[in-house]
Amino acid sequence: MTKRFIFVILLAAALSAAAGHTLIDGVLNSSAVYPGTVHTFQVYVPDQYDGKQPAALYVGLDGVLCNAPQVMDSLIEIKKMPVTIGVFLQPGIVKGRDGTVLRYNRCYEFDSTTGTFADFLENEVLPAVEQMTTSRGKPLRLSRRPQDRMIFGLSSGGIAAFNAAWHRPDLFGKVFTGVGTFVAMRGGNDLQALVRKTEPLALRVFIQDGSNDAWNPLFGHWYEGNQMLASALEFAGNDVQCDWSDGGHNVTRSTQIFPQVMEWMWRDWPARLTPGTTQNDFLQALLVEDDNGWSRVSGGVFKQPVKRIIYPDLTNIAAIPDSAGGNAVWQYLLQDGQLTCGEPFYWLHNDDPSLPLQVSTITFDGNGNLWAATSMGLQVCDQNGRVRAILRLPQGCSTVNEIIIGNGTVTLSTTDATWQRRFNVTAPIPGVRPPSQGQG
Repeated sequence: MTKRFIFVILLAAALSAAAGHTLIDGVLNSSAVYPGTVHTFQVYVPDQYDGKQPAALYVGLDGVLCNAPQVMDSLIEIKKMPVTIGVFLQPGIVKGRDGTVLRYNRCYEFDSTTGTFADFLENEVLPAVEQMTTSRGKPLRLSRRPQDRMIFGLSSGGIAAFNAAWHRPDLFGKVFTGVGTFVAMRGGNDLQALVRKTEPLALRVFIQDGSNDAWNPLFGHWYEGNQMLASALEFAGNDVQCDWSDGGHNVTRSTQIFPQVMEWMWRDWPARLTPGTTQNDFLQALLVEDDNGWSRVSGGVFKQPVKRIIYPDLTNIAAIPDSAGGNAVWQYLLQDGQLTCGEPFYWLHNDDPSLPLQVSTITFDGNGNLWAATSMGLQVCDQNGRVRAILRLPQGCSTVNEIIIGNGTVTLSTTDATWQRRFNVTAPIPGVRPPSQGQG
């Protein structure tokens, strides 16, 4: 008898004897993140929740999908997942005084590739949930551990779910995306490139799509976009599982596989999720084994941001443009004390194409790679000006004013704190030319 067949029997038995749940209605009538919007939601509380211990968290976008409450009832009952509070959130709408809908906010909230939606969940939605109580007065308490938190979305909700976890793996460790819109709506088509360059994250991701999903001459092919993201996640060392079928752009297949996906997600709970190993050789060469991440080593020091930096052999400089706009750091040659032959040479990624990329400071390492502190992390460019690695900034790190490359360490200076982390790097030596990386 196969494991899957045994699971189906257990699930069928549980459906007839499972404990139940209650659904509590909620509404956010105002938002600092999305001004003027109203968000409705429902909170799922299983009968097993006693209010004494923090529960695991499941966030479902676009409300209740995939028969999630009934499936969760069954899986909790047979202990295939922990006691979990579910939050089924609808996207925001903006109404006029007469009740007319003036704006649907779904595409902006869900398809944007920034961390804004994750901030909204962390700072507005989940605190509102934790202010609620059950009909019997039990407070709703949510676990803060990422291995206890999962988020699901379909279509635009799929990319929103992925982005929330990818930007904030400390907020959500598990994500299920169905027929996600990883296409050219608001930059979703670039995610696969960013994933390949970003250091491994402690994420568990399930991706579902079908070969008859949408194809749009303006935005691209949904099925292709999902496959490219899945390939990138595997390349980047994430825990990934996929379901490819001949289905279309609908909830049918996600609903069919939802119980198995949930079992896969929670299979080893409460074990911590750990990052895998990236196949990005440039990035892997920077990372060290047994890395403990960024550590705060002292308080902040006010320093003027370093906007220009001389190449180790003193032949050229890199400079952040004085005027805002664009996503490039310029390179100038130094000839007879003059700056010549300027080009927007170092091309940087921007996960919010609606705004200029914020580049606060730059430096070179001993191999001639440019390190740039940006609004989406530390971006490391090779000698030919291409981003080869993206490193996460410390959680809560304010604007970086200085990057100091030492032998084996990188130090970040901000006005609030000084952070340090171990890397396989060498300090630049003034007057010494780094080994050439060729044309690439």
